[in-house]
Amino acid sequence: MNQRARIAMSDDEVTAFLEAARKLQLATINPDGTPHMVTMFHALDEGQVVFWTYEKSQKARNLARDPRVSCLVETGDEYAELRGVLLYGRAVPVEDRDRVLGVGMMIARRMTPGVPDELLLPYVEKTGRKRLAYVVERTKVVSWDHRRLT
Repeated sequence: MNQRARIAMSDDEVTAFLEAARKLQLATINPDGTPHMVTMFHALDEGQVVFWTYEKSQKARNLARDPRVSCLVETGDEYAELRGVLLYGRAVPVEDRDRVLGVGMMIARRMTPGVPDELLLPYVEKTGRKRLAYVVERTKVVSWDHRRLT
């Protein structure tokens, strides 16, 4: 078995890793072809990465033109501790407004663990009026867990 195969995570490990992370690096494509990278809070909905953003944001404008994305989640400081998941795919807009708010609630819960829904809902409803939500449809997954090298 080559080293790349040794350090790759299983599908269940990828899901658990993404579930445990609160933030990811989201790359979209600017009009001039350069990458636009930002840190995003996210959630998993039936195993798929979901996020939301203001409809006038650069990333939303980029996604309206070109839905291709890369999403990176990584941890570790020393080489032997490095773990990560890189997703390639398409960000598909969520059309249903109730589902947009549902994505917002999933993310708000992850950002503020322990805060009751009745306190989160007014914020999500207010900010959700100006937001879009997306589901990342994966086309390729690359993962690594360097702890397996020892």
